[in-house]
Amino acid sequence: MTPRTGSSETRCTTAQTAEQVVAATRHWLEKAVIGLHLCPFAAIPFARGQIRYWVSEHRTTAGLGLELTSELERLHSADQQLCETTLLIHPYVLTDFADYNQFLDEADAAITALQFDGELQIASFHPDYRFAGTAPSDVQNYSNRSPYPMLHLLREASVSRAAATYSEIDTIGERNIATLRELGHDGWLELLR
Repeated sequence: MTPRTGSSETRCTTAQTAEQVVAATRHWLEKAVIGLHLCPFAAIPFARGQIRYWVSEHRTTAGLGLELTSELERLHSADQQLCETTLLIHPYVLTDFADYNQFLDEADAAITALQFDGELQIASFHPDYRFAGTAPSDVQNYSNRSPYPMLHLLREASVSRAAATYSEIDTIGERNIATLRELGHDGWLELLR
């Protein structure tokens, strides 16, 4: 999918173009998510060009909330053969992980308000992602660390279909932790360089 015009170490501290943000995100998807097999379902829509990359210019949560609603509606009505999933990348808002984590309740409420429960869901990725009960430096957090804050909009039917075809779905989390521990912090940084 075409990006809109206008490493966990990457931050949008200066005006970067949408193309630069998308390029960093695609690199992370290719090298980390697909390359390390962190998500066994990502390779096919990536290879088929069925991922919509949308870079938000908003700098407020209210603006992002409106854009999230628009993107949920767009994904819901899109031809699945053309757009399987959407990455709503928001480099200028919710850069603090605690704020981002709190916003996830609003994101889920947007799905309910649109009556898309059971049809769409949101996965969370952030440069400072931290699972409950882990230290910020725990390498297992890297499975959900993206170059920029983003909301991954997914079709539940796609998730169910992928889960049905992958016999080891219950082991993905444990395998990811083992992979990331073996890679280590330095390996992660080198991978995304």
